[in-house]
Amino acid sequence: QVQLVESGGGSVQAGGSLRLSCTAAGSLSSGICMGWFRQAPTKEREGVAVIHIGYPETGYADSVKGRFTISQENGKKIVYLQMNDLQPEDTAVYYCATTRWFSSHCSLRRSDYLYWGQGTQVTVAS
Repeated sequence: QVQLVESGGGSVQAGGSLRLSCTAAGSLSSGICMGWFRQAPTKEREGVAVIHIGYPETGYADSVKGRFTISQENGKKIVYLQMNDLQPEDTAVYYCATTRWFSSHCSLRRSDYLYWGQGTQVTVAS
């Protein structure tokens, strides 16, 4: 049984910052990918940022490059998403996700990720 627990969502004004965290527990291989996805009302769920656990590889959607930073807790399956200069278009439910097995490369494709958290709401007011 794999469980992902997210925290850190909330409401901010445009230009503000938030940090999300995600802890993965359960039977997961080393070298998995963990990432953040988001879904706004009436839109498809999209990849935001991903990280290769135990490796330096990260990936970002073009819309968040330079504003968001994904990082990992050394030796643990815990990831953070630091979100700076938030804009109203960043408003969405943010989901943590993970692959199950070792991955040679981490993508932003939703279909690559097997386990999902319950989601945390991020609201940015203009």
